[in-house]
Amino acid sequence: MKVTDFDFELPEARIALRPARPRDAARMLHVSSDGALVDRGVRDLPDVLQPGDLIVFNDTKVIPAALDGVRPARDHGGGGDVTLEVNLHKREAADAWRAFIRPAKRIREGDTIRFGELTARVERKSEGGDTLLRFDHSGALLDEAIAATGVPPLPPYIARKRGVDEQDNEDYQTLFAREEGSVAAPTAGLHFTERLLQALKDRGVEMVHVTLHVGAGTFLPVKADDTDDHAMHSEWCTISEAAAAQINRAKAERRRVIPVGTTALRTIESLATGPGQVAASSRDTDIFITPGYEFRIADALMTNFHLPKSTLFMLVSAMSGLDVMQKAYAHAIAEEYRFYSYGDACLLERQT
Repeated sequence: MKVTDFDFELPEARIALRPARPRDAARMLHVSSDGALVDRGVRDLPDVLQPGDLIVFNDTKVIPAALDGVRPARDHGGGGDVTLEVNLHKREAADAWRAFIRPAKRIREGDTIRFGELTARVERKSEGGDTLLRFDHSGALLDEAIAATGVPPLPPYIARKRGVDEQDNEDYQTLFAREEGSVAAPTAGLHFTERLLQALKDRGVEMVHVTLHVGAGTFLPVKADDTDDHAMHSEWCTISEAAAAQINRAKAERRRVIPVGTTALRTIESLATGPGQVAASSRDTDIFITPGYEFRIADALMTNFHLPKSTLFMLVSAMSGLDVMQKAYAHAIAEEYRFYSYGDACLLERQT
């Protein structure tokens, strides 16, 4: 499909720079399986879901992966020190991370970058600024050094408009975050509070956790003209034995499985072994879901509102249909829903 098929105009005013307070006060657009649109709130979720529905959460935890670094002046030309913005996006070894660096043209293989007391060597630089950094710390020591140096890696469309502050340390983390490794939040999960979780339990809704460590590649624009030519960045995901059994039982009993967020959806679809079956497994996934994809596990999806021409808007269009999602987004813009990571939610039922 043409990437331009997934384009739309979004006013700057619709981009949320802070989350709703409390979190479950966000609005929620309900898109039913027949394409009907209903304006609701996140707090209405227990009334919309059915007893026996299984919600799938991504329990990944965001690390402070945005670092300010300095490339010292080179001995033979190249000018003075250069200040760099570094965003870690995928761990490759105990002492190595892949990262996006700006300005990429000011670094080359063999350069040293200093982050306060932490130092890294540019081991490999790929086209587009994707860089492999080898640090002078390893394992838990490296984790501690990054935590002491970095800040929450807010998406570019927020970071360009305001600086990161202390409140983001709380706001950009889900209630159930426990497995460290993400460099972006699974933002649909940000809407949940203890009160909402209890209301869902009282409704008879079941819950299960999987893990996908979200990479910064989720924010990269699709530069190809056709979706067939786009290459996804891989991300690590896992489903435990207990979680797989719970998901498979729900499918066998014809109960709905509803991931919260595109990352939870990509996890269960990546580790599906067939219609209605997932395997307990851990691996990298670069699954790219576009219209025409046959979902094997997910029956619906709760997610936020996504960027034009993004892989995430393509995914939601696979769930509910491109025409329906174009209408839904036009409705959301007209009704002044808040978009992107700190914005409002939508509940999408799979197109019939």
